[in-house]
Amino acid sequence: QLQLVESGGGLVQPGGSLRLSCAASGLTLDHYAIGWFRQAPGKDREGVSCISTSDGSTYYTDSVKGRFTISRDNAKNAVYLQMNSLKPEDTAVYYCAAGPLVTTVQAMCVILPAKRFGSWGQGTQVTVSS
Repeated sequence: QLQLVESGGGLVQPGGSLRLSCAASGLTLDHYAIGWFRQAPGKDREGVSCISTSDGSTYYTDSVKGRFTISRDNAKNAVYLQMNSLKPEDTAVYYCAAGPLVTTVQAMCVILPAKRFGSWGQGTQVTVSS
């Protein structure tokens, strides 16, 4: 059974950086999409960024383009989210999720991700505040 564990969240000042890690165990992630999603209090869950473990293709939501970078290390079965120039509106619980790659990475991330991603981590809190 696939298990995902996030780490790297915390409290950071505006303009700061954090690097989130998602470690997968129980299954080798061949031909998978790995996604980072976030949910702030009172808001719907949002797809932040997704990556294909096959060809490395990526998707970013508009609000994080140029600030966040998703990457993968297939040898370690891990995915990372480097977050730079953080803003207070980035404050949320961030979740890592994995699902078989059945369509484009963007579609996986944006269209019905709750159905496309069958495995979810427990989440890690990111707070951006001065």
